[in-house]
Amino acid sequence: MIRDALSLVAAATAIMMTGCVTVTSSLAPGAAAVRIVRNEADVTSCTAVGNVRQPPDQNVDMRNLTVGVGGDTLFVTEGLSNNYILAGVAYRCSK
Repeated sequence: MIRDALSLVAAATAIMMTGCVTVTSSLAPGAAAVRIVRNEADVTSCTAVGNVRQPPDQNVDMRNLTVGVGGDTLFVTEGLSNNYILAGVAYRCSK
């Protein structure tokens, strides 16, 4: 009986945790070609087109946001050590 109750609590907790974060795994058209850079020198000859940031309670592929504001390169300004990008500046670098 106690084991069943614990299993139910564990299952309910897992369901609630997955409901807190929305994962967007599909790429928008053109997003696969977005370059991600961390060196400011890589965007000196480019035009900034907008700032991008992870929306609250979501996990969006930042390449989709970059394409959404008209960029083809993402300069990362804020991220975590595991390569999770929190914010950046979208640039248009292609001629």
